[in-house]
Amino acid sequence: MEALVALLQTRIEDPETLRIVIVGGIAATFVVFGLAVGFLTLGATDPIKRRLGGGHRPKEKKTERGRTLVWINTMLGPVAHYVLPQNEIERGRINEKLVHAGFRSPSSVQNFYSIKMVLAVAFPSLFLVAARWLPSLSLQMELLCTVAAAAFGVILPNIVLESRTEKRLRKLRNAFPDALDMLVVCVEAGLGISQALQRVSDELIVSHPELAQELSLVNAEIRAGVDRVTALKNLAHRTGLDDIKGLVSLLVQTIRFGTSIAESLRIYSDEFRDRRMQKAEEEAAKMGTKMIFPLIVFLFPGFFVVAVGPAVIGFIDVFSSMGSG
Repeated sequence: MEALVALLQTRIEDPETLRIVIVGGIAATFVVFGLAVGFLTLGATDPIKRRLGGGHRPKEKKTERGRTLVWINTMLGPVAHYVLPQNEIERGRINEKLVHAGFRSPSSVQNFYSIKMVLAVAFPSLFLVAARWLPSLSLQMELLCTVAAAAFGVILPNIVLESRTEKRLRKLRNAFPDALDMLVVCVEAGLGISQALQRVSDELIVSHPELAQELSLVNAEIRAGVDRVTALKNLAHRTGLDDIKGLVSLLVQTIRFGTSIAESLRIYSDEFRDRRMQKAEEEAAKMGTKMIFPLIVFLFPGFFVVAVGPAVIGFIDVFSSMGSG
């Protein structure tokens, strides 16, 4: 406390202003601490939430993790109204991104914004603690860095979410051709669409666990009583991949009109393979244009040094000898 007062005395010269700042800081600290304790106490002592969160005794690690998440959600429940965005469009957009990244828990949006809130407070606090060992910083620069740390704490979860989403979509995109070929083989062998999806899921569980989990979830929904068309549409919504959306649309139309699933899958497989070949040819055609910039930056300077360097050195020797003569 004495070190903090000494630091404030170096920044604020007016004693009256210093007294007001210290009293205001202490008052704000007590108010925030009291509100935090009150919210946590109300959330922890709520009998309904406590009963819902602790109804079963866990016996495995997965259950322990589930109870921990329930406890965290119970703690954050009273402040969720202030943390979550009020705009339904924004909340739906974040929920869709979280689903595409693999987070399907009902409280994923609440956890995401809670992490943003915690980081927005933790990063500036850490910087203010570290600023004690940086006496050369001015007050304006310190305030600017504090605001920048808070902004970084708000932006960091979005960056991590985008990276996680792109990584998962890339894995699904790489796994889809193998799954499609296996699905065609299984359907042509006489299996139904549900049995074929389950067989493909079992075969891909080691090499492509993300897509195998999604296909297995489709069968789980169908066994739970969900309509087959709805389960397939849920698959397209969870993955967010255009190739899977096209496959789902094909299967939905095939189920609706009663056409041959094997023939439709064979046609879609051929079209998908042609589309992949066209995309590969397009990337290969762009390669020449993309190679111009590395050639200009890295290769041409070395080429000019080797080709023109001896001539330049000869000109310098000639002009130096003429000047000395």
